Amino acid sequence: MAGMASHSMGSGGYCICPKCDYRAPHQRGIPCQEQRCPNCGAKLMREGSYHHQLLLEKKKQKSEHKDEGN
Repeated sequence: MAGMASHSMGSGGYCICPKCDYRAPHQRGIPCQEQRCPNCGAKLMREGSYHHQLLLEKKKQKSEHKDEGN
């Protein structure tokens, strides 16, 4: 697999739902993004991943913007 970057974060951690905050322990060998949330059906993401950090920043900005309106 030449040219493919490894995105492995190890075997620990959690898979989380970006919509309803469901959390499940990460299962070794099964990428979180290949799993669906049992509560709402959204694709899960790895806690602490790049995409999770983007989601947290977006939520933070949304919260700050909401606070400015009050």
